Amino acid sequence: MRLSPVILTVVIAGLAYATPPEVAFSRLLPAAPALAAAMWPVLPTVLLGTVCLFLMIGLGIVFPGLGTWWTSAGIIAVTVAAAYGSHVRLQRERTLFHVRLVADAAQQVVLSPMPRRLGSVEIESLYLAAAAEARIGGDFYEVVDTRFGVRLLIGDVRGKGLPAVGAAAAIVNSFREAAYGEADMVSVARRLDASSTRYNAAFPPEGSMERFATALLVEIPHGGRRIEILNCGHPPPLLRYRGGLRALEPTTPSPLLNLAELMGDHYTVDTFDFVPGDLLLLYTDGVAEARARDGGFFPLVAWMGRQPPTPPHELLTALHRDLLRYSKGRLDDDIAALAVRLRGPSP
Repeated sequence: MRLSPVILTVVIAGLAYATPPEVAFSRLLPAAPALAAAMWPVLPTVLLGTVCLFLMIGLGIVFPGLGTWWTSAGIIAVTVAAAYGSHVRLQRERTLFHVRLVADAAQQVVLSPMPRRLGSVEIESLYLAAAAEARIGGDFYEVVDTRFGVRLLIGDVRGKGLPAVGAAAAIVNSFREAAYGEADMVSVARRLDASSTRYNAAFPPEGSMERFATALLVEIPHGGRRIEILNCGHPPPLLRYRGGLRALEPTTPSPLLNLAELMGDHYTVDTFDFVPGDLLLLYTDGVAEARARDGGFFPLVAWMGRQPPTPPHELLTALHRDLLRYSKGRLDDDIAALAVRLRGPSP
């Protein structure tokens, strides 16, 4: 691709030399520096324009009356414009590079590197931001190993892109502290709600819409065969077990973060069986609501039911591939997922 301006120059010059002057392929020579501006720095673009100019002069000597001076003037004008366009493009690429550096730093704060294994618990994560330039949005997750067991958090701040990053960071940082100190999940959820409320009071969202977040808290006790789940308005996780597939719906939904005062401060913790070999898929609504061109949603439950028993890494690799294929690479919302599998005791 980077040699295409040179190839275009050679093709046009060859056609101009090999065909009758009346066809005037030489008038296409300004296209070469114009194409170079899209992929080359300024100096090579100017050099290619100069080569095209000399080629035009040479063709004018071979074929008198070819309109050399008009085409030469066009080459000069296009080369000057192309050089300026190349300069502007490089400036924007440098700006985008620095923006991505900032986004990567923010991502390290919100989404710390995920451990692949904590004791008998295997973990894999997936994150795709709808705002490609930012590479991070309002979805978040975290996993910590505490004296109470392995605790997981996944959630989604209303909104996407960089405006939602601060709210997500406040929730995740609060979870990192509360998960170690609080003995029960309800106390952890109340700490998250308090942190979200404080952040939104200090940095209110633009417009009249309230900023809130869904969240799902999971606790896997050490050596236990059951898990506890507290669902604050989040899509229910999917549990694949030896007998089939099940969506772990809450008995009573708990209030969304930052909305406890409006919805009531009543939290419900549900308990489910979770034995060695079982796999739990936690995800944000961007997964289930990924759309095809015809507007249809990604059939997550059916997709999960078709997957063979695989490790978490292979499952999320397949999910990543199939989501992009289903949506034709166009995501309308951020996507986050955690796959968690309980391994049996080592022999």
